[in-house]
Amino acid sequence: MISKFIYTKILGWKLVGEFPKELKKYIVIGAPHTSWKDFPIAILARNSWGVKINFIGKKSLFKPPFGFIFRWLGGAPVDRSKSNNKVDAIVDVFNKHDEFRLALSPEGTRKKVDKWKTGFYYIAKGANVPIIMFAFDFEHKQIILSEPFYPTDNMESDFEHFYSFYKDIKGANPELF
Repeated sequence: MISKFIYTKILGWKLVGEFPKELKKYIVIGAPHTSWKDFPIAILARNSWGVKINFIGKKSLFKPPFGFIFRWLGGAPVDRSKSNNKVDAIVDVFNKHDEFRLALSPEGTRKKVDKWKTGFYYIAKGANVPIIMFAFDFEHKQIILSEPFYPTDNMESDFEHFYSFYKDIKGANPELF
C-alpha cells in the first residue's frame, strides 16, 4: 500500500494502536491540531490503517465540478438550511448511514485555544457513538490511537479524560497546544 510506504518508510512515522474493526460508527478527535501538516499526515495514517474515516463539509462543497473529490476523500455534505444546529445536522448524517466514522478537531482551529469546542461531544452523545482519540505526536513521529471512549453524563470528567490522553503529546507547533 503506497500510503503506508510513504508514511512509514519515507516520512519515518509509526502507527500506535488500531481502529476498532467491529465498530461501524464513531467520532475520531484529532489533536493537537497545530499545523497544515496534520491533514496530509492524518490522510496517510488513515489510509495506512485501511479504515474509511469521513469528514463533514458544507453542502455547496459537494457540487460540481469538484464535489466528487470531497466525496472520494470521505466527505459528507451537511445541509444547514434545514437546521440552525450543526450538531443535530451531523447526528442526522450518522443516523442516515450504516457505517460512518467522523474525524474532527476538538480545538476547531490550528491556533492556540484555552478550551476545546464541545460539538464533537454532543454529536457523540446524540448519535450514541464512542469517541476515539487520535494524537499527532510530532516529537516521536507517531500517530497514537486510544481505545473507544463512550461519553458519560459527566462532561467535566469526560473532558479531563480527553485532556489526560493528550497531555504529553507535542504537535508540529507545540506552543499552540
